[in-house]
Amino acid sequence: MNPKRIAVYPGTFDPVTNGHEDLVRRAAGIFDRVVVGIAANPYKAPLFSLDERVELARRVVGDLSNVTVVGYAGLTVDFAREQGSQIVIRGLRAVSDFEFEFQLANMSRHLAPDVDYVFLTPQEQFTFISSTMVREIAMLGGDISHFVDPIVVQALTRRRAEMRPSA
Repeated sequence: MNPKRIAVYPGTFDPVTNGHEDLVRRAAGIFDRVVVGIAANPYKAPLFSLDERVELARRVVGDLSNVTVVGYAGLTVDFAREQGSQIVIRGLRAVSDFEFEFQLANMSRHLAPDVDYVFLTPQEQFTFISSTMVREIAMLGGDISHFVDPIVVQALTRRRAEMRPSA
């Protein structure tokens, strides 16, 4: 398969949101194969383990035959190469995301000149959704059903119950 037709969409996905899902579904219509790479990222303290995040994402986008979801550790450009890809997809929700993503793409270009970054924007109704906000709302008992798949709502509800101190 032509590596230009395989795209990697990396992220922490803690948890996967409707905005992430939107980008995966749109990318699946553009590329022959999309690999959603769930980053282990030891510098963050995720609410869900790597295995849990991979499983949630698989369940949310499992109906897409040209999408696979895998966990990884290390540099994203190395992961892209391991997947046979020369394209990394990044989402831009707002202009404020651009500066960081632009710096990331330029740094990656120095590490791997053969890997290009493609920026996609989510549909307007998803631009304000972030995993961080979804986690915070969920842990405070708020309604997140408009921001994530019902599978993710259930997982966050369970995690909140597990974290609640016993009386």
